[in-house]
Amino acid sequence: MAAQPVICLMGPTASGKTDIAIKLADAFPIDLISVDSALVYRGMNIGTAKPDTELLRRYPHRLIDIRDPEENYSAGDFVRDAVEVIDASHATGRTPLLVGGTMMYFRCLIDGIARLPGAEPSIRTAIDAEAELLGWPEMHRQLAEIDEPAASKINANDSQRIQRALEVYRLSGKRLSDWQEDTVPPRPDYDFIKYALIPEPRAVLHARIADRLESMLDAGFVDEVRALMNRAGLAPDHASMRAVGYRQYWSYLAGDIGPDEARATALAATRQLAKRQMTWLRSETDLRAVNPLETDAFTTISSHLAGRLAGY
Repeated sequence: MAAQPVICLMGPTASGKTDIAIKLADAFPIDLISVDSALVYRGMNIGTAKPDTELLRRYPHRLIDIRDPEENYSAGDFVRDAVEVIDASHATGRTPLLVGGTMMYFRCLIDGIARLPGAEPSIRTAIDAEAELLGWPEMHRQLAEIDEPAASKINANDSQRIQRALEVYRLSGKRLSDWQEDTVPPRPDYDFIKYALIPEPRAVLHARIADRLESMLDAGFVDEVRALMNRAGLAPDHASMRAVGYRQYWSYLAGDIGPDEARATALAATRQLAKRQMTWLRSETDLRAVNPLETDAFTTISSHLAGRLAGY
């Protein structure tokens, strides 16, 4: 079977991906698919910069609002869902365009994903209880003793990834790094056409991030977090509430920090997220990078894409 095109539009937070994706949707027969680990959750709209209802009505995005915030959503879930909507798009003679900033999702879809055991709530609860007493850096040290290759790729404060690596080992007796060697291969019938928005100088992106946080606060972000806190089954250790911004303002509303610290830590965390996203992008192969601050990103990408799609 001949390979079919799958367009990927990547970039750090606040780089303007949604605007470019919408313009491309006007110019080409494409279907938009979100690649964002926070946009999958219902009720998380302001803090995720989710496209508003009217925009989503005019430009539907698959894989937005498909989970409640109490539910987990893994990279494996994303790959399964993405393959389904990609194949549905191809079946109608259209081209899927994946747009977002969750680089792990892109990597797992493009390069394959490890066949990992499922989640086990009792083990996660036990790990969280240990971390409450010892701290996540100590849990990271324990992970390094049993699985140094995995630990070397995980930040000592990345609670979600440390928890998952320890859970896999305790559940199966097999190291996460060993599981990752046995991956589901990428789909040979997908031809990924990869673009990235990489704003330079970095100071301009940082200014955009700060402006967007202020806009979110003006739009009622604190009230949105308060409403989420009032959900009976939702806790701060759920994956959804570990999202940048939500974590910091949950702490503020819980009385752990003040409003100035919440804003400062949310801003710092968002900048760190953008830095990690840029690092991922620099390691990506066969990627056409565009600086939207120096050139008309839509014109550059659409001109190149027109030539690529003409070959199918």
